[in-house]
Amino acid sequence: MSERINISSGAPWEPIAGYSRAVRVGQFIEVAGTTAVDEQGNFFGEGDVGAQTHYVLEKIQRAIEQAGGSMSDVVRTRIFVTDREYMMEVAKVHGKFFGEIRPVSTGVEVGALIDDRLLVEIEASAIISSNTNSFE
Repeated sequence: MSERINISSGAPWEPIAGYSRAVRVGQFIEVAGTTAVDEQGNFFGEGDVGAQTHYVLEKIQRAIEQAGGSMSDVVRTRIFVTDREYMMEVAKVHGKFFGEIRPVSTGVEVGALIDDRLLVEIEASAIISSNTNSFE
């Protein structure tokens, strides 16, 4: 049976809501919906969906690396935007992180995220394809 490893970002709302930034079980890593807010509640890229997307994908990358994986292990992303007009800008930033990796991806327009300052939220799923990537 595979060991479960919970990865925390240190955000105060994780224990309140009962979730983890990421969870690894065996070779599988799931990263929670991620927004442009740090552990202290500071918002990044307010009004700039490209800047928010870049910040979000860096947070996802850190979580995956903490779980012993890398961005090349990502097989799926799910992108939620508050306005479909944002998708092209989000896609360009996504392409900078995943250009040659090319995970499957879903883009969805939603009515709102948890705070009106947030324009994009992204989830990621990864499968560690090499046994050389081990959790440290």
